[in-house]
This record gives sequence, C-alpha cells and structure tokens, in this order.
Amino acid sequence: MKRNGETILALARKEIFSSLQSVSTYGVILFFLLFNNISFFYIQKYFSLNTASLRNYFTQFPLVFSMVIPALTMKSWAEERKVGTAELLLTMPFSEWDLVLAKFLSSFVLLLVLLLGTLGIPLTIMPMGKFDVGVIITEYIGALLLGSAAISIGLLWSALSKNQIGAYLGTLAILFSITLINQVATVFPLPETMANALNYLSLAFHYEGFSKGILDSRDILFFGILTFLMLFINTRVILYRKWR
Repeated sequence: MKRNGETILALARKEIFSSLQSVSTYGVILFFLLFNNISFFYIQKYFSLNTASLRNYFTQFPLVFSMVIPALTMKSWAEERKVGTAELLLTMPFSEWDLVLAKFLSSFVLLLVLLLGTLGIPLTIMPMGKFDVGVIITEYIGALLLGSAAISIGLLWSALSKNQIGAYLGTLAILFSITLINQVATVFPLPETMANALNYLSLAFHYEGFSKGILDSRDILFFGILTFLMLFINTRVILYRKWR
C-alpha cells in the first residue's frame, strides 16, 4: 500500500509539473477567478443586496465548474494518446488505479488552487457583516465534492476521446446536462416520481444544500459514489486498452 501511495504521488507530481508548464492552465485559473468576481460583484451586485451571505457566490459554482473543469481534465488521457505516451505508460509496472488516481490527484490539486484563489472574497467582505464561518466552510466542502465528481467525469471522457477538443466539449456537455437536468421539471409538467429522479441525478440539486451551509450525508454520499464510479470505469477503460 505504501509503495502504491508513493507511486501515485510520484506520477501526480509529474502531472502537476506538466500542467504548470502549460499556459492554458494559468488561463483557466485566470478565467475562473475573473468570471466569479465579475459575476458576484457586478452582475449579482452583492453590495446592493445588503445581506451578509455568500450563498449567491457559491450557487454559481456548478455552472462555472461545468466550463472550467473540462479545461483542466481534457489533456489528461487525450493528450497522452495524441503524442503516443499512453501506450508507453501502459507498458510500465503501474496498475490502472495508480495511473487513474495520479491523474485525479493532479487535477484535484489544481482544483484546490482555484478555490484558494477565491478565499479573497470571504476574507475581504467578512469584516463588513456577521458571517457564519461554519456556513462558509460547508460551502467550500461542497465545492470540493462537486469539483471531485466533475473531475472524475472529465477524466473518464478524456480517456474515451481521441483529442483534447472532443474531451473538452464532451465533458462540457455532460456536466451542463447533469447540472441542469433538475430544471426540466420546472419547464415541463412531469410526474412527481420522474421529477424526483431528475433531481437526484442533478449535480446542482445535491450541491444546493452545501451552498446554504447544510451538510447532508445523502449529498456527500452521492458525490462520493459518483466520483468512485467514474474513476472505476476509467480504470476499466485503461485495462481494456492495455490488453486490446
């Protein structure tokens, strides 16, 4: 187990170093921070709301992640296939889980960088009102769980794609679809059972509680199971390619 952990960390460091050498990574980080700040302060006009809450800021994360996470994961496997290093990786003494978890960990670290960049918002406005620190922490926990699930989906689609553009657009479409799927019931009259099913499949629905500062074990379980399932399928895809 220790050896596997060291292998995963070594592979993840390589992935992170490679990402930090890419101009696109910094472009994604800059876009994320600018979009969130402009949306929160100018579009939503936070200071005119006269309320000590960051709920509106965190509520926009599902849609923003739908655009940003695909850009972080699109290179993961698609680029390896394009330059021919995927085949080389598969011949090395690494398990499928080693490879998949290393790529997941490297993308997760970039997600942490994105979220650390947002700390300036609560730190700046907290002195202006009575904010509940526990609620803000819960909102960040939700963002990490949401981001982890989105990353796992992005990695899987990258493994199934032939190029980065296909990986980005495919992940973008999937994340937008499963984020907004709960809105179908607000547009079309659906039976309650079907509406509940669509809600359960929606990333935004399960994230909503966190954005309100509510820790619900059902939502935590949903994101955890979804992340594991996507990573597991990813290992099966890699295993198939290895023995094909």
